Formats: sequence, C-alpha cells, structure tokens
Amino acid sequence: MKRVLPFVLLLACSAPAFGQAVDSQGAKQLTDNLAHYFGKKLFDIGFVKISVDGDAYKLAFDFKPLVGLLSKQDGLKLDLTPYALLTKPRGDGAWDVSGNLASEGSMEFDGPQGPQSMKMSIKGGKFVGIYDPELAAFSSATSSLEGMTMTSQDARQRTDMNTGAGTATISAAKGANGGVDFNMVQTIADFAESVTTDNPSNGQKLLLTFKSPSLSVDAKGKGLRTKPLLDLLAFAVANEDEAKLKANQAELKSRLLSALPLWERVDGTYSFKDISVGSPVGSFGAAKMGVAFGMDGVARNGTINYGIKASGLSMPQNLVPAWSVALLPTDIDLNFGGANIDLDTMAKKAIEAFDLNKMPALSPEFGDELKAGFLANGPKVVIGHSTIKNGAAEIALEGDMTFPDGEKPDANVTIDVTGYDKIVAALQEAAKTDPQASQAFTGALAIKGFAKTLPDGRIEWVINARHDGSVTVNGAMLKGPDPVVEDNADPGATPGTAKKP
Repeated sequence: MKRVLPFVLLLACSAPAFGQAVDSQGAKQLTDNLAHYFGKKLFDIGFVKISVDGDAYKLAFDFKPLVGLLSKQDGLKLDLTPYALLTKPRGDGAWDVSGNLASEGSMEFDGPQGPQSMKMSIKGGKFVGIYDPELAAFSSATSSLEGMTMTSQDARQRTDMNTGAGTATISAAKGANGGVDFNMVQTIADFAESVTTDNPSNGQKLLLTFKSPSLSVDAKGKGLRTKPLLDLLAFAVANEDEAKLKANQAELKSRLLSALPLWERVDGTYSFKDISVGSPVGSFGAAKMGVAFGMDGVARNGTINYGIKASGLSMPQNLVPAWSVALLPTDIDLNFGGANIDLDTMAKKAIEAFDLNKMPALSPEFGDELKAGFLANGPKVVIGHSTIKNGAAEIALEGDMTFPDGEKPDANVTIDVTGYDKIVAALQEAAKTDPQASQAFTGALAIKGFAKTLPDGRIEWVINARHDGSVTVNGAMLKGPDPVVEDNADPGATPGTAKKP
C-alpha cells in the first residue's frame, strides 16, 4: 500500500521540464523516472500508464491489477475507481499538474477482531498545482471538493463521517538552512461524524455524534528534507532484495544520515466552531475549540508542544449537582510538551550501531545505553502557562518535571487562583443543604491554609516534589524524604533493611 498513492507518485517527476516537447520519448522518460522511485512492477502490471494527451502527459491509474496481489495479504480487498492526472512541462523547469480526485473507493481486510471495511466517496474533487523538481515539492497547489462521505466498520463499531465543501492550498519555497519551507491551509464545512458501538455483553448500542459547521487546518513547516527522503525511497526500491540490502547497508546508513533532521520545525492547528457532541447522557458543546501541535525535527535539544483551547463550553446539567453548575469551566487553555529532547544523538548512534547481518540488528544492551544517554541530556516535561476559567474564578498553572536520577522525577508546579473566595462562598452556601458540598467546602478551606496571598489578591501554591519523596508547598515541608533503604552489610541481617545510624 505504501506505493499505491498516486499523489506521492508525482514527487518522482524529478527531472526539470524546461519547456521540453511532449512526445512518446518524453512519456518513456517520465515512466523511467517514476519507476526509479517506485519500482517497475507498478507499470508492468498496468497500475500506472503514462501516455501523451495533447500538450500534456496523462498519468492513468487503474487499481484493478492490484486486487489480485493485495488479496493475498490478510484477505485485503481494494476497489478504487480509475482516474487520471495530467502533467505538463513548463518553461521554468517545473511541471503543471491537474486532475480530479478518485470519486469512489472501498477496502476490506481481516483485522485482529474480525473483518473490517472502509468505504469512501468524494464528490467534485479537483487538484491543480505546480511541482518544482528543485524543491522535490509543490511550490503551489490547490484542491477542492464538493463533499465527502466515509464509513468504516468492524465487528464492534461503525463510524460514519461526512462533510460539505472544502478547499486546501499549499505553498513551498527553499528553506534558508536547506530543505523546504511550506504552508498549508484547509477548510471544510459541515463536518459530521457518528460512532455506533455494540456492547456484546448486553446487546446494547452506544451512539456518539460530533458536529461542527466549520473545520479548519493551518500547518507550516521549515526545512523539510524532501530530496534526501526521496533519495531514500529510491534506495529502498533498488535494494528490495534482503541480501542486496545487507550488502549495501553502508550506503543505507549514509542516506539515513543525509535525511536528518527530517525537518527543522513543524507546527499546526485544528480549529472547530460551534461544536455539538451528542451522547446517551445528553449534549456537550463548545463555541470554539482548537488543538495545536508543534515539534522540532531530529535535534540535539528539541522541543514538542501541544495545546488545547476551548471557549463557550457546555455540558448536561443533570450530570453534576445543581450547586456545582456555576463552578464548571467555560473556557480552557491547556499547554504542555517537552524540552531538551535529544533525538539527534539517539538517531545517529542507532544508525551507526545497527547491523542487518545480525539478529536483532541492535543489541538489547545498546537500547539500555541509548536510554541512559537520552536521560543524561536532561529531558523535561513542561506544563506551559495554562488556564481554566468560569464566571467566578480563574485557575492558572505551569510547571515542569525532570529526571535527575534517571528514574524518579523532580516536579515543580505553580498554581494561581483568582476569585478563590467566590468559590468558597458558593460552596459554603451549598453546604447548607448538600453533604457533598459540605465536604468540598471543608476541603477548600483546608487547601487555602497552604496558600500564599499575592499583592493583586490572587492566591498561590508553589508545589515542589523531589525524587527523594519529599514535598513542599510554598516552602513549607508537607512530606519529608522517603526512608533510605539499602542492603545491610551484616550477613546475618535481613537483606533490604535500613542501615542503623
């Protein structure tokens, strides 16, 4: 399956065009270029055919020849409607590419829990772009569709998804430090998904629905190593035979190193509006919700970041006591990730150490050494500034976690609260009639006893938990270190008992 994606096939149009004449010789040359990256078999069986179509080359894709080959793999069956793309040489060495997206497709295979299937239908799918061989990427491209439906099913679950119209645009340029910088923006209207789960123990069905009139995706990247990755793909095709791959593993290592760091940085955001989630217990919702992600490539001191942001949150009020409704969050902004992540050393050491002539190619001892080296760099789990708000209060927190001894962590968390007195007052009033609120009120008072009041009225807890088991809150010891347990040197003593002072 990794070779049957026609969109990826276009990346192999690696020879600059420079306004060359479109003829049968050019079609053969383009076929040879594609085969260099994806193998001749796809052409031999008729999956891809390249021919002259006016002033362009026609790339016709027919999935029927693949059915016989794929049906032998775990009962896999694939059915996609044939379609074609046109590519035309430009005077600047790039290629114009256009065509319609496959309109229908289905797949069936044997999964771990029985037969699984997926069906997809795209209405009015179109693609237009300019492929630049110097970048090994599309310098610009747009795609659109009028609507899409997709259904996936297994023995226990069925998922139905459909969308309205959508568009996507891509742009790319040479990166300042090598590789390719790119931007991608996608919008989809009327996104809807339903998930039906069968419970085999009682025969009941659980239905969850998700709807949003607007979904958008915004992604950008720096220094994507398109050419070395494409060369690595060509190497894999040329060395499919196991014996040949083992004989050429020195070149494989060289190509792997050339592909590093894969990219400098990739960031992206998914955004929804007016979300509605239906469930057996009622409807949940949000006026806006976004999920952001970002990560460095294979770097010496890399970072990875995630963020979840939502406003206008709502939930079924029958799920919580009436007195707690006013305390429920309406807005959240959560940020977390990692820092000082040394993937560069790990990757380079692994590439240098592996030997395909041995089984396993990397020894178990090497894995332990790699882990020790990774922890020695001081990787850190980070909680970025995050907030949880409602009408009465705001809770803010941030912190980090490190692993100084390679096993147990040191954790530092700072929690600030605005409007804590309002929370306590609401609990105090509810405690008059509700035992649960009374317990919560008592706990809130106890927690406040550890807090520090800041000049602006906020109250704060600075919590430090050390790998020795000690915990302090605002500098006051809440829990001391754990007892040190060591093997006693006395042969007559019970092993593992603490040494006497």
